Amino acid sequence: MPAIERMTITMPVELAETLRKTVAGGEYASTSEVVREALREWTRRRDVERQDLEALRAAIRTGLGSGSGLPADQVFAELRARYAAKS
Repeated sequence: MPAIERMTITMPVELAETLRKTVAGGEYASTSEVVREALREWTRRRDVERQDLEALRAAIRTGLGSGSGLPADQVFAELRARYAAKS
């Protein structure tokens, strides 16, 4: 079992009441359990966001390294012409 460290946290009254109600309702054994689960979820979400950001950065690097681009006006003109031809 990992080492346990006791911490004191401060939160708005509304959140504290939600924690107490959740424990009183039997969903969790303690407020600490609720906070631990919330922190695990926050950590997972943050890791996913970091991975997404790195993937975006890699895509940008790939795009920048792929050669010169086309002017946006040219691209949009070609798209408009394509869609106009389909109508």
